[in-house]
Amino acid sequence: MKNTPFTEKHKAMGAKMAEFAGYNMPISYTGINDEHATVRNNAGVFDVSHMGEFILKGENALDLIQRVTTNDASKLTAGKAQYSCFTNENAGIVDDLIIYCIEENKVYMIVVNASNIEKDWNWLTRFNTEGVEMHNISEKTCLLAIQGPNASKILQPLVETDIMNLKYYTFVRGKFAGVDNVMVSATGYTGSGGVEIYFEDKDDNADKIWNAIFEVGTPQGLKPIGLGARDTLRLEMGYCLYGMDIDDTTTPLEGGLGWITKFTKDFTAREILEKQKVEGIRRKLVGLEMVEKGIPRHGYEILSEDGKKIGEVTSGTQAPSLGKAIAMGYVAKEYAAIDSKIFVKIRDRQLEAKVVKMPFV
Repeated sequence: MKNTPFTEKHKAMGAKMAEFAGYNMPISYTGINDEHATVRNNAGVFDVSHMGEFILKGENALDLIQRVTTNDASKLTAGKAQYSCFTNENAGIVDDLIIYCIEENKVYMIVVNASNIEKDWNWLTRFNTEGVEMHNISEKTCLLAIQGPNASKILQPLVETDIMNLKYYTFVRGKFAGVDNVMVSATGYTGSGGVEIYFEDKDDNADKIWNAIFEVGTPQGLKPIGLGARDTLRLEMGYCLYGMDIDDTTTPLEGGLGWITKFTKDFTAREILEKQKVEGIRRKLVGLEMVEKGIPRHGYEILSEDGKKIGEVTSGTQAPSLGKAIAMGYVAKEYAAIDSKIFVKIRDRQLEAKVVKMPFV
């Protein structure tokens, strides 16, 4: 297993550690429910240094991004970010990602999922026919997500620029806790506000930044948060997790990502998706709320009232903010309407659920 620059700090703080995408990662510290509430109500720190980062440079960088992603990156100006995805030849999702415009038309950073770093790098390389300068900086980049309604306020004393009024999906670069060239981005995976900070893993940058964050944050209730609460937080928001809710066999339209699929440009499998948009999709990713008691989990069958399989759960949990069991899953289109009565097969029992609008909170 690989370690992040913060692995020893997690252990020292009593984290329960486990393997995730080949990395030794903190799953929880004080418990998922407590950590979940900390982020929803105050602020918490996630180590997400396992994520992948690629730099694309040159006059053809934007052209490459446009050809391999579904969203329209030509809309990006310096200091703005965009959620997007790569699609394969069959319109399945290679990965979902964030594109950061560092210098318009010239320099971009693409942030990808930890489990897909090699796959995504190879995918980009395959389409790089116009000599774009590419750098995989994943191994030397630290990424901390400080999430929650009070996150920016807690961090503001450490930053020279105003981050409390940073607009969603924009970023600034500068000094952070005395460390140069830190990127502070108003992005995240919790739906509770906050920022993500990117910086180079060199000298004692990781120690400086981690220690500074907790020095100002601990008196204000800031806590370290594990990947367990990260999962419950994102699920309550209806955010997809690659490998669970979306993958190489699911299209953006099926996965509810039509809003990042722009037909104003050419990209991989555009024709398939245009046809799918016109003809309609056969299955759809929906939100489910359990009516009867039971927790739906990944892979559980979704059934019609007469017991016919109509889909499958992709992610499910007991939602800490709601006190009820929720899930996401693909169902046949005719069962996808809000308030549709469906059933989930849990331990050989057919338990009632209903389709609900996302986000759940």
